[in-house]
Amino acid sequence: MIDLAQLRKNPDDFRQAWRARGVSADVDALLALDEQVRALKHQSESLQAEVNAASKAIGQAARTGQDVGAAKEKARQLGDQAKALDEQRGILEQQLGALILTLPNPCLAAVPVGKDSSENTVATTWGEPPTFAFRPKPHWDLGPALDIMDFDRATKLSGSGFVVLKGQGARLSRALISWFLDEHTTSHGYTELAVPLLVQPQAMLGTGQLPKFADQSYACREDDLWLIPTAEVPVTNYHGGEILDAEALPLKYTAHTPCFRREAGAAGLGTRGMTRVHQFDKVEIVWLTAPERSDADLMTLRGHAERLLQQLGLHYRVLELCTGDTGFSSAHTYDLEVWSPGTDSWLEVSSCSTLSDFQARRANLRYR
Repeated sequence: MIDLAQLRKNPDDFRQAWRARGVSADVDALLALDEQVRALKHQSESLQAEVNAASKAIGQAARTGQDVGAAKEKARQLGDQAKALDEQRGILEQQLGALILTLPNPCLAAVPVGKDSSENTVATTWGEPPTFAFRPKPHWDLGPALDIMDFDRATKLSGSGFVVLKGQGARLSRALISWFLDEHTTSHGYTELAVPLLVQPQAMLGTGQLPKFADQSYACREDDLWLIPTAEVPVTNYHGGEILDAEALPLKYTAHTPCFRREAGAAGLGTRGMTRVHQFDKVEIVWLTAPERSDADLMTLRGHAERLLQQLGLHYRVLELCTGDTGFSSAHTYDLEVWSPGTDSWLEVSSCSTLSDFQARRANLRYR
């Protein structure tokens, strides 16, 4: 969530940042609504002071034996006026809050300006693409042939966009998850969390999934709970509403969870196999850190993700996302993509971002 105080102070900076994202935001209307809310608050506080003075006058009149009828009537009228102002302010505050929640995080000034993914830049590459004396098969052919992936029976169970890992496929997935967690906890100092897969709406709002991506998320309406699209949601909100000790920062957490997403990709390559599915496993790493450390800590976190790919001997590249391709909550993002010989394409396997204070404000994460 954006800082309204900063918006009032530097509205042109926000205009420019949202324009660079390709977002149309009426900053003037937002500021006008904010001014209305603050003006009503000031009027209400002034009226409440008059109510208090009128109440005191009633007491004084009663002690001296004077008629208190007129004083009581004045106090009642002032109270009604204050109540009406508060109700009006409450309505406008809800409108202002709802509007703010739809606005993305402004990208940092260092982020390359661009309209979409075609304008992302390659920050670095590692390794060499593997060569074969034959044409590699895509995983949706190779997996079933090796009897380690079953797409047909997954469709029978759950519909399209799901996969069953079988035998050595399930074992490989389990081994990678355990190894990732062990590397992060023993080599990089992360604390492992085993978190719920169902969260309350506030947790989804805290990381920016709600209200923006409600249509891409799975909800259990009867219980008012949401299936997590990423472990980022429960891990980031783990300290929501708390005031952390500055000396304890950074806090570094890792967690493995299944992830659930209704939107599994547009038509084309991403709809085949398990490249984009409605349920997948992911190991997440999250830092809670101070603002002045954010840029440096992002690079450290990125290095931890890269180290895993290097140890696996995978040829990968790091993309620095431009403003037009940066995610809703992110201020600066690097995507790690591994070369896939079977599909002759780069596949995203990790996304490393700094969120600035955007999620901290939404989740009420503070430090002292």
